Amino acid sequence: MKIGIIGTGNIATYLLGKINDEKWLNGEVIALFGRNREVGEDLALRYGIDFHTEFQDFLDTPITMVVEAATIEAANTYMKTVVASKKNMIVSSIGVFNDIQLLDELKELAESKGVHVALPSGAIGGLDLLKSANAINGLKHVQITTRKSPASLGLQEDHKEELLFEGSAKEASLKFPRNMNVALVLALAGIGIEKTRVQVVVDPAVKRNTHIIEADGDFGNMKLQIENNPMPNNPKTSHLAALSILDVLKNKDQSIRIGN
Repeated sequence: MKIGIIGTGNIATYLLGKINDEKWLNGEVIALFGRNREVGEDLALRYGIDFHTEFQDFLDTPITMVVEAATIEAANTYMKTVVASKKNMIVSSIGVFNDIQLLDELKELAESKGVHVALPSGAIGGLDLLKSANAINGLKHVQITTRKSPASLGLQEDHKEELLFEGSAKEASLKFPRNMNVALVLALAGIGIEKTRVQVVVDPAVKRNTHIIEADGDFGNMKLQIENNPMPNNPKTSHLAALSILDVLKNKDQSIRIGN
């Protein structure tokens, strides 16, 4: 598997280290695309790969899998072009799908081109349970309560503990576009972005981003709490988010799949 990465930030750097240096999967990153020439060229030199600032040049390399590890804006700009070029893709900026029509369009395009698009689980768990529970529309209620430090939410460090938001996953993704990937992926796996409820709490006492997922329906009920360590040098990104991308890549060609 020959991998290309969109983005030059912490997640891209993490994947390069785990894939190209530590050999955690049967494949390699051969190309990188981004706008930050200085950082991109440094990564290219460090890992012996190609760096591109022109997207078509990036796509023209012999990559078979593209990992979007950048921003919602980048995902929105490039993912249809990637799929149209018959490349498999992983979209990590799930917030791009607060427009559910865009997800439907991407699915239709992927099916027509015979490629696969994966949305990693990111910083949360429990998605298999939600998908199973809703297999015949038996899932009734899903809520996620996210508790983060002020720094994780881009607020002043002395910000007091406060419920910043309560509403639907769609509303949360619009209000916190860079912090609500977890709510959207949960909603897409379950009862949808309008029905999934979200609470966002800022708490200066927390050391780890914490997510409490609650669900009930015909299956019974669930309560799951996840406390995530942040990525090094980036309190806004969970380490688990990067691991979930690596997991998708590792299991892409497995002959036996565990779970959904």
